[in-house]
Amino acid sequence: METRAANLAAALAQHDIHIDPDRIPPLQCYCQTLWSWNEKLNLTRHMTYDRFATRDVVDSLALAPWIPSNARVLDAGTGGGVPGVVLAILRPDLQMSLCESVGKKFRAVEAIVAELGLAVTAYHARLEKLLATANFDTLVARAIAPLPRLLAWLEPHRDRFDQLLVVKGRSWQAECQQARIRGLLKSLQLTRISTYRTPGSHATNVILQIRRTGRGAGSVPAR
Repeated sequence: METRAANLAAALAQHDIHIDPDRIPPLQCYCQTLWSWNEKLNLTRHMTYDRFATRDVVDSLALAPWIPSNARVLDAGTGGGVPGVVLAILRPDLQMSLCESVGKKFRAVEAIVAELGLAVTAYHARLEKLLATANFDTLVARAIAPLPRLLAWLEPHRDRFDQLLVVKGRSWQAECQQARIRGLLKSLQLTRISTYRTPGSHATNVILQIRRTGRGAGSVPAR
């Protein structure tokens, strides 16, 4: 049976998830603001501190070590702000941007960022349209689309970013195979850089890093 922690600090402690204690209050504030907006829009299914901690925080923590200091980061298809807003709180050094094509969700996440007072830029645009004019060091993506579809969107814009970091679950190998069959990994190096379990479950997730060939895939950036 799922636990019901009274606050985020309790949920993190119960599941042995370690973050800077100074980051807990703003993350809890984000939870409360997101859940308030969720009463109007379907932004998240993670409506307890336990689910937020074990899914959203854990995924963001898995991404964080692979993003260089002070990087320009774009959360592709941010929805309610995960992982982008969580990363912005955990890593205030990052120049974080959010991309959301659905108007209602964009207005909600833009308001959430404003309410939290975060230095985060939100774009109301399709990912491929934004990348036609903007450059980033790192793209992060979670639950936006199957890998072949995501790579097809990005194919004309590979020179607009240095690396793509994708959170994937148990279907990751099949999605990689389909991407290879369709020729979407030509001149790209795909590396599984992290494998981790979701606390409290048997689910295993991976972080996939995709870079143009010869750009040092798999290296751990300095923090």
